[in-house]
Amino acid sequence: MVERSDRAPLLDWEEVPSAEKPEGAAPATPNAKDRPASPSNSRASPGCSTPGVGWSSGPGGPTPSRSVLNPDGCSAPPATSGDPADEDEALYPDTEEHLSDSGSREVTLEERMVKWEEKDQIVSVFVVTFNTRSGNMLEWCLPKDMDLEGVEFKAIASGSHRVTTDFIYFRKGNYFGLACFANMPVDSTVERGARMKSVGILSPSYTLLYRYMSFLEHQVRLQLQSPGHYSPLEAFYEDKRALLPPGGDGVVTACPANAWGAAINHSMHPEMKITHPAGCMSQFIRFFGEQIMVLWKLALLRRRILIFSPPPVGVVCYRVYCCCCLANISIPGIGVAVPEFRPFFYVNVADISALENELSYVACTTEKIFEEKKDLYDVYVDNQNVKTYRDGLKPLLRLSSADREKYRKLTEQRQMLLYSQEENGDCVSSEEDLFILFFLEQNNRIFQTLGEVAGSADPTLTQESVRAMGLDPHGDRLFLLHLLEIYGYDSLMVSEQLCCS
Repeated sequence: MVERSDRAPLLDWEEVPSAEKPEGAAPATPNAKDRPASPSNSRASPGCSTPGVGWSSGPGGPTPSRSVLNPDGCSAPPATSGDPADEDEALYPDTEEHLSDSGSREVTLEERMVKWEEKDQIVSVFVVTFNTRSGNMLEWCLPKDMDLEGVEFKAIASGSHRVTTDFIYFRKGNYFGLACFANMPVDSTVERGARMKSVGILSPSYTLLYRYMSFLEHQVRLQLQSPGHYSPLEAFYEDKRALLPPGGDGVVTACPANAWGAAINHSMHPEMKITHPAGCMSQFIRFFGEQIMVLWKLALLRRRILIFSPPPVGVVCYRVYCCCCLANISIPGIGVAVPEFRPFFYVNVADISALENELSYVACTTEKIFEEKKDLYDVYVDNQNVKTYRDGLKPLLRLSSADREKYRKLTEQRQMLLYSQEENGDCVSSEEDLFILFFLEQNNRIFQTLGEVAGSADPTLTQESVRAMGLDPHGDRLFLLHLLEIYGYDSLMVSEQLCCS
C-alpha cells in the first residue's frame, strides 16, 4: 500500500504529498493559487472553468495533484478562490452538505442533481501492456470476471507508439472508459527498446471519469517503472467500486427531465471539467474556425460524425465532447423523439459492428481504414476537412450568410471575454461557458420560434420567422427542412418565399 500522510486523510490509492509537515503540526491550508480544483468545489469555485449543472461535480473522488497538460497546450488551471468555505471543501471532499452562495439551506438545482447522480461508479480497473510478440494484451484487471474483451485495443490506440503519453476516452458496451497511456524507453532487446502500458477504468458515466485522471497518470508511470505493483489499484477499486443495480446496465448519460427548464443559466452539458482544461474550447474554435457552424448544424440534425486524426488521441476526444456540446437544447420536450446524440469517443475496427447499429453518434479514430466504411458515418472529419458522401447533406457543408454572422458574433464575444479577463481579472466567466451558452441559446431560439409558429393560426414558416431563428431564409432552407423532418414538425408549412436558394 502507498504510505499514508498525516497532512489530511488519504485513501490507500491516493498519492502522498511531496512535502510532509513535522509530526504534530497542523495540516497546512493550501494557498488559493496553488490549490488544484477539487471535484467537490469545482462547481462553485470561481475558477476559469464551467460552473456546470453538477453532473460531474458531486462530492468524492481524488483531488488532482497537478494540472493536466495536453499535447495542444491546453492546461487545467487551479481554482482561484480565497473563500475559507471553499478551502474546507477542498480538504474534505466527502462532505455531503454544502451551503449555497447566499448561506441559506435552500436546496438548489445543483444540489438536487448531485444527489441524483450516482457517486463513485467504478465498475472495473485494468492494466494493458504491449507485448512485442502478442501485441496489445490485458495484463491485469479487477474484478477478475469482468468482460473486458477488446479493451486492450481501446486503452492503447493504434499508432500510440509514436507518442510518449496520451489519454483516451472510449466506450465499452454500456460503460465508458478512461485510460492513461505512457511509453518509456528501456534498455531491453526483448522489449525492443520501449515499454508501453496503459492504466484505465470503466464507469457507467463518462462525466465522472475526469476525477481520476491524475491517479491514472501516476499509476501508469508506476507500472512502467515497477511492473506488477497492483496494490494501489486494488485499494482504489475497493474504495470506488460501483453499487450498480442487478444486471449493471444502468448508463447515466442524461439529467432528469424536470431539471432542464430551470437550469438554463447553468451550462447545460455533461461536464468533462478539469480534464477538459480552460482553453480547449478556444482550441476547438481556432482549429475548425467557421467550420464549427457546419458541425453545429450536423450535430443538431443528429448525424453520425466520425473524426479522424493521428495520435495523440486525448485532444481529439475533447473535439468529440465539443461537438456534443453544440447540440444542447434546454426547452422541455424538444428532442425527445430524436436519436440520442452521445459520444463514443475513441473507436477502432473492433467497434464496427457496434457503430453499424447506431443512428446518431460522434466519435474519433486513428485508423484511416474507417474512411472507406462509408455506411458507418454520415460525416467524416479529416483533421479540419469536413466532408460527406451523402448527396442530401453536401449542401449543408456550405456556409450561409447567417453562419458567418453567427461566427462573427461568437468571435466578438470571445474577444470581449478575453479582454475582460486580462484587464479586470475576470476569472468567473470562461470561454467554455460562453461557447456552451452561445449554441444553447441559438438552439433554443430556433425551437422556440418553431413552437410559436406551430401554435399560431397560420403555421407557415416565412422569411421573417426564419430570420427570427437566426437562420438564412435561402442559404439555410435545406437545413431547416431536415430539422422539421427529424424533430417531427409535420404540421408546419414552408412559405414559397423559401423555395429558392
